[in-house]
Amino acid sequence: MFRSYLRLLLFTVGLLAGIQVPGLVKDYSQRVEAHMLESREALAGFQETAERFFNGDLQALLRHYRSSDDPVFNSDANSIESLMTRNQLLESEWQALQGNWVSRTWHVVAQADPQLREETLKGYSYQILLVPEAIGWGIGCGFLLALLVESLLLGIGWVILGGRRGAVKESWR
Repeated sequence: MFRSYLRLLLFTVGLLAGIQVPGLVKDYSQRVEAHMLESREALAGFQETAERFFNGDLQALLRHYRSSDDPVFNSDANSIESLMTRNQLLESEWQALQGNWVSRTWHVVAQADPQLREETLKGYSYQILLVPEAIGWGIGCGFLLALLVESLLLGIGWVILGGRRGAVKESWR
C-alpha cells in the first residue's frame, strides 16, 4: 500500500514539475522579445544616422566614429558597438525560439543566454497551463519520475536482499 502511495506521490510531483516547462519556455521567449524590442529601439537613432550618411551600414558608422580623434566619438563608438553586440545576441536568441516546441525547450534548457535564463527564473511564478504540450510534459515527467525512483528503490532492495524476493508480496487488489 505504501508503495502505491509513493508511486502516486512521485507521479504527482513529476506532473506538477513537467507542467512548468512550457510556462518557463513561454516566459523566456517573452523576455527575449521584450529585450530585443528595447535593443532595436536603442539602436534606432544610430540606424537613422547610418541610413542618412552610410547607406544604412551601422558598421560604417562605427568605423567613422572610431576613426575620429574626438574622445567623445570614440566613447560613443564603444556604446554603439555594445548595443550592436547585444542586439545581435537577442536577435539570434529570438530566431532560436521560433522553432518547434522541442527545439525551443532544448534551447531554453541547454543553450539559452545564462543572464536571460537567470533573469527569467528569478521572475518566474509557478503556473498551471492547460494546453496540450503542458499536459504532455506533465504526464511524461510524472511517469518518468515515478518509474525512475521506483526502479531505483527496487534495485536497492534487490541488492540488499541479495536477489531474493521479500516475504511480503504486494496485492494487486
